[in-house]
Amino acid sequence: MFKRYAIFYTPEGRLAEWGARWLGWDSAAGTAVQTPVFAGLDVDAVTATPRAYGFHGTLKAPFVLATDTGDGVLEETAAQFARQHAPLDAGPFGLVYEHGFIALRPLQNPPALREFAGHTVRAFDHLRAPLSEAYIARRRKARLSPRQDQQMMVWGYPYIFEDFHFHLTLSGRATEEVAAQVIGALVPDITALLPAPVMIDAVTLMGEDAEGMFHQIHRYALTG
Repeated sequence: MFKRYAIFYTPEGRLAEWGARWLGWDSAAGTAVQTPVFAGLDVDAVTATPRAYGFHGTLKAPFVLATDTGDGVLEETAAQFARQHAPLDAGPFGLVYEHGFIALRPLQNPPALREFAGHTVRAFDHLRAPLSEAYIARRRKARLSPRQDQQMMVWGYPYIFEDFHFHLTLSGRATEEVAAQVIGALVPDITALLPAPVMIDAVTLMGEDAEGMFHQIHRYALTG
């Protein structure tokens, strides 16, 4: 049914509704959402790149399922993983503009969060198909470090382990001027909606449809 899968963190409640509206895609419902209107700001253009993924934080980046692995095996792996891990206090988050992108990021980036993401990468990697030559070539255009290149070849994605920085993406590449506009527009909403601390209380199995849009297959509460 899906061409790729991923393991994300997806919020619930009012924050999830806000994120879906900002990006223009509700991954839980699998439907497009009208983006908000801010004077002088083209929200559709700002959010065009991350829209397909929905409002999320990546834990295991999108991957093609191995040909000898069925959806049921993937779902059971996710359920077992959630039973083995407890909810995680990620601390306070804030709006940040880094590396040309706007995101909600942990202000302290706790080591436990990086360790949890590493566990996620390892737990699902045996279900992943080998990388295509086209994918490898595309990633290498970003001038990966030797460590990042090795991580890509072994684990399917370069920005993991020590190179991992958890974030909930809010924009595609943006100039400093646009970023300042976006952050100024979003601060009132985020201040009212963002819990402190943010609890990573579940992992969500995601699937990418034929049009490239990601859907929430199931959100597994962490109960370990």
